[in-house]
Amino acid sequence: MTNLTCGIYDVYIHHRCRKKRNAVKKPRLERFRIAKNDIVRFFNEQPKRIFHYTEIKRILSEQRDFWRLTDSTTIANFLEFMVENTRLQHVRIALPHRPIVRYTWGEAPLFELVLSLQADSYLSHYTAMYLHDLTEQIPKTIYLNFEQRPKTYGVANLQQASIDSAFRRPMRTSKNIAVFKDYRICLLNSMGIGNLGVVESQGPEGERIRLTNVERTMIDITVRPGYSGGVFEILNAYRNAKGKFSVNRLSAMLQQLNYVYPYHQAVGFYLERAGVYDEAAIKLLRRFEMNYDFYLAHGMQNPDYSKEWRLYFPKGF
Repeated sequence: MTNLTCGIYDVYIHHRCRKKRNAVKKPRLERFRIAKNDIVRFFNEQPKRIFHYTEIKRILSEQRDFWRLTDSTTIANFLEFMVENTRLQHVRIALPHRPIVRYTWGEAPLFELVLSLQADSYLSHYTAMYLHDLTEQIPKTIYLNFEQRPKTYGVANLQQASIDSAFRRPMRTSKNIAVFKDYRICLLNSMGIGNLGVVESQGPEGERIRLTNVERTMIDITVRPGYSGGVFEILNAYRNAKGKFSVNRLSAMLQQLNYVYPYHQAVGFYLERAGVYDEAAIKLLRRFEMNYDFYLAHGMQNPDYSKEWRLYFPKGF
């Protein structure tokens, strides 16, 4: 067979295959178009707006007969038609190690979408500060926290030299970050504490969200200032939190958390430096033992020192 003949034959085969695919696709599209109103009605009636791939696959399996779609209609066919012809949107969150795909029925609220990325997760740190109205800033990083399984730790043999060494270095931060629209989504994997202080609330668009309550938020931002706008922003949060939380409950929560490092010294320092809390509230933190010098943040250069709280803090604070 000559090259010319081969070329003509290849074109002929390609044309026949394309006609065959189109012949299959046309009746399938017709079935979709006939069923479209029923499909749209079904998704409009669902109480949720965000779906995993497996949920869409299950819905197709359960509704296939009612929608009169053939067995040859695959989940890929279904999703292609839905994204092109209905309000269903394909959303991809490009996390560095494992991109996550979600399907939303129309525009889903941002916080609700972020919470769908990980089961049993909750919003924390700077995001919780914003949602509790503890900051005038609008953070562009959303912090999503999910806990490890609880672990049993031995009694730590804490030494002053190990504290000094750890806090001389910059704070370790999560690299599990994705850029989505105008935001960064940062996934945090914290120690397992049974969702202590996590509550359900209403988000800015009326959506249901999970986040840390004010007491837990005040502790979290003290422990991880790098996720919370820095020490000056945290000090403002302590001032703005006046009347929104109980120092007594915060103190009890600190005891439950039982941190190795003496973060209670930093909490007490913030409460006093905020200048809006009475002495009785601050005294609750003075009852904790203060056996070590501690640090308000990592990597401070030539810090000042509070003898009362045995705490190093930035100059000019």
